[in-house]
Amino acid sequence: MSFLAGWVSNIIVFVLLATVIDMLLPNSALQKYAKMVIGLLLIAIIITPILGLFNKDFDEILSAATSEFENQKKKDLGNLTEMKKKEIQATQGAYILKQMAVDLQAEVEEELMVDYNMKISSIDVGVRNAEEPSVDDLQNITISLEKAEGKENSEIEAVAKVNINAESPSSSNDANLDAVKRFLATSWSVDEEIIEIAGERK
Repeated sequence: MSFLAGWVSNIIVFVLLATVIDMLLPNSALQKYAKMVIGLLLIAIIITPILGLFNKDFDEILSAATSEFENQKKKDLGNLTEMKKKEIQATQGAYILKQMAVDLQAEVEEELMVDYNMKISSIDVGVRNAEEPSVDDLQNITISLEKAEGKENSEIEAVAKVNINAESPSSSNDANLDAVKRFLATSWSVDEEIIEIAGERK
């Protein structure tokens, strides 16, 4: 509002001044040129604030657009950095899980072969926090077992010992898997419920 009042005041003052000058000038060819100059100056006084207003708006728009572009650029860069960080964490997490599975297998391999004549053919480890896995966060361990091939199996025995078992083969096998599961849970210091053996009856 003060801008508009100042603009109108300038116009009024200039018109009064122009009138006084016009009255003071003698009637001659000079008066014609003076009126033309005064008219041009009046037009300039009227237009200048309007041009300044448009100029100011353009600068503000340009500044706002530049600021928005820079903010978007920073945001995109931040998103890209975050995405790369998550990818690196996921890769590290997968490597740690793989190493954890190898360590768990190596820890029981020898004793499992000697006591149960079995070996782990595959092991899969699941944790609560996949980005930063640790032994304390173990959620499930899934393993597949197979018979270990020892040297004694390759030799031909003279007399084969025959055992007659009243139990069904499946129940005997389940009992053997339960014993293996208890052994693994004790060796790994984990809850028996998180160990799952492929082929085991639920």
